Amino acid sequence: MNLKELLGEALYKQVIEKAGDKKIAIVSDGNWIPKEKFNELNENTKELKKQLKDRDIQLAELGEKAKGHEELTAKINELTEENKKAAAEYQQKLDQQAFDFALKSALTSVKAKNPKAVEALLNKESIKLDGDKLLGLEDQLKALQKSDGYLFEAEQQHSKPTFSQGQHQTTPGGEPSTLLDALNHRFSTTNN
Repeated sequence: MNLKELLGEALYKQVIEKAGDKKIAIVSDGNWIPKEKFNELNENTKELKKQLKDRDIQLAELGEKAKGHEELTAKINELTEENKKAAAEYQQKLDQQAFDFALKSALTSVKAKNPKAVEALLNKESIKLDGDKLLGLEDQLKALQKSDGYLFEAEQQHSKPTFSQGQHQTTPGGEPSTLLDALNHRFSTTNN
């Protein structure tokens, strides 16, 4: 389902007019990110994974060719260790990006007025990302909402307007309540 089908024709036109030249994409949790940024990060990730895979293949080939040459074997082992460190650092960066995105999404979903300010008040070391859930965040957010409620948008209760139904009567004391009633009363008393 594309955005046009999701919003309908009229609302889609309004969104496109408002967004202008900025292209937008929707992700599964409903948060909006620029499509160019998503594509850029996605391509970057694919390229880095390809480079790591190519290095592993090259090192394995060199290892086979270098058997019996201690100096070359030592260099290959050194490069293999560097490659493992680079892969670990890369995975750590990916994990950090996933954590940051999940945290920002969570802060948006709880309607934080200033997510950066709320994030600064959180003890991030006690929050852990488990799949797509942030463990330990809910308790901290509840405490912050209690102590610093001004950082969050208040939930608005929408009350329904009340409408009266039926015929309107004259007010107590015999006075008419509408213009029509007043005219009818006036002309009915003068004709008598």
